[in-house]
Amino acid sequence: MDYPITPAIRVLREKKVGFDPHVFEYVEKGGTRHSAQALGVPEHAVVKTLIFETNEKKPLIVLMHGDFQVSAKNLARYLNVKTAAPVAPEKASKLTGYLVGGTSPFGARTKMPVMAEKTIFDLSRIYINGGKRGFLVAIDPKILRDVLPIEEVEVKQNAD
Repeated sequence: MDYPITPAIRVLREKKVGFDPHVFEYVEKGGTRHSAQALGVPEHAVVKTLIFETNEKKPLIVLMHGDFQVSAKNLARYLNVKTAAPVAPEKASKLTGYLVGGTSPFGARTKMPVMAEKTIFDLSRIYINGGKRGFLVAIDPKILRDVLPIEEVEVKQNAD
């Protein structure tokens, strides 16, 4: 199967991580629901890569189940800062080198701490962005710890 060779894929190959590439048609504003439907997998197993920053302007990556949102309040509390909020798409692109909708936690341009919702590690397989819109890689979530500086957090809240 043909798939894009992105900075994320280079990192996974370099670390000898086994992954299954999944290319599908990207839909603007389709989000994880569309990705999950396109791949025929539960949205809970599709992991979003979100870029947040603290009130001190320190950026970080948050990995969250597709069917949940990040509680910014709980994230700020965990980080021991006043506030944490998602950054604007332009800033996310500048920090990661990826377009929003194609953001991968692997191979980001800027080194940032990575917070992962701890229940992600209860899954046997996750689908996470491979660094391009319409491109997810299926991996064992435990691999995240081998490749990224992961901190497990509990910051999920139900999506609207």
